[in-house]
Amino acid sequence: MHFNPHLAYQPLAAQDTYQSAALRELLVYLQGHSPFYGRLLREHGVAIDTIQSLADMQYLPTTSKSDMQEHNWDFLCVPSAAVKEYTATSGTMGRPVTIALTESDLDRLSYNEQQSFLCADGQPEDTYQLMLTLDRQFMAGIAYYQGIRKLGASLVRTGPGLPAMQWDTLLRLQANSIVAVPSFMLKLIEYAQEHQIDLHHQPVKKAVCIGESLRNGDFELNALGEMIHRHWPIKLYSTYASTEMQTAFTECGAGMGGHQQPDLIILEVLDDHDKPLPAGEYGEVAVTTLGVEGMPLLRYRTGDICTYYDSVCSCGRHSRRLSPVLGRKQQMIKYKGTTLYPPAVFDILNNIPFVKEYVVEVFTNEIGTDELKLHLNTPLPVDDCEMKLKPLLQSKLRVAPLLHFHSAADMQQMQFPAGSRKQVKFLDNRG
Repeated sequence: MHFNPHLAYQPLAAQDTYQSAALRELLVYLQGHSPFYGRLLREHGVAIDTIQSLADMQYLPTTSKSDMQEHNWDFLCVPSAAVKEYTATSGTMGRPVTIALTESDLDRLSYNEQQSFLCADGQPEDTYQLMLTLDRQFMAGIAYYQGIRKLGASLVRTGPGLPAMQWDTLLRLQANSIVAVPSFMLKLIEYAQEHQIDLHHQPVKKAVCIGESLRNGDFELNALGEMIHRHWPIKLYSTYASTEMQTAFTECGAGMGGHQQPDLIILEVLDDHDKPLPAGEYGEVAVTTLGVEGMPLLRYRTGDICTYYDSVCSCGRHSRRLSPVLGRKQQMIKYKGTTLYPPAVFDILNNIPFVKEYVVEVFTNEIGTDELKLHLNTPLPVDDCEMKLKPLLQSKLRVAPLLHFHSAADMQQMQFPAGSRKQVKFLDNRG
């Protein structure tokens, strides 16, 4: 594939012309090589030569994770001998999906992440401490690893966990940048405070953050982002990606949304009828991958609720910018007449100092409606915590969820079940 790193700086009309041509190429490729999409296009009676521009995409069918879960290998467009790496989704939203990458896809992944680091003010002179796993078929770990190498920066692979080891390595090797999950950064802060490490005078200047949102819809830091920045005033860059899309949306220094890479992905925000919404309106993110050889995607609905912005960014890029995720469509909770998403509950709990750890659970109660339960660990006596917490939750959520208290060890087990790659903060046990 021919990459065009300058496309993001060109006017949207030029980006759309480029993407329209790439879309036509993709449709020809899918029709000829993808068992799943070839069948889907036939079933929907799509004549691909009638799809000439991005505006015509609304006439194409959408796909979702459940399609990949049910027909995983029908998405593969190449012989198995051409596959050079197998990665997999985490399985937090049902059965894991395997994503097969060719040599070309691995090159594309490196380029994607190199451009992401450049967007997040990365330079070849930087040293990145990578606090993510590279094993367990985790695509993000290998993508960041390859992207940092392609950037020309130095790399320290510490993997996840063990704040003592992370700080020892940081102070010894003087890495000026980290790649980490935001909630783990809170553990680094806690360790630093307990061991007299001055967070205002240490080597790290910036953090590329994965897996959790740092900002509200207005781009101000949310409770988690604010808590990190208050104690550790470094530059924070949010990212948004998924294994299936093999592409990242990354914030620049302006912190006004994750930049689309227009040579790698077509972005749509869809209403409930799969019609595209204009900038500023919230809907479901759908992506169409460009330049993927092994398992390309066409109008793939991610389940994430966002909006996008198409004004020119102060960094000089004209590319569309994706908002922080409001929540996942599947995870929407209707609780006692109130509609809410788990991230809104996380944000409230992150702001309460006497709640140390939590897991939010939703289940179906005996009358068939959603019931919300918060699993909590607190240093306070349980009665005190309950007395303080209930009015706080009532005022913020307008409803009072069930509360269940756990020891630190039990919470650890709940958040990190055996074989999990990610910290569990939400349990959906609805029937």
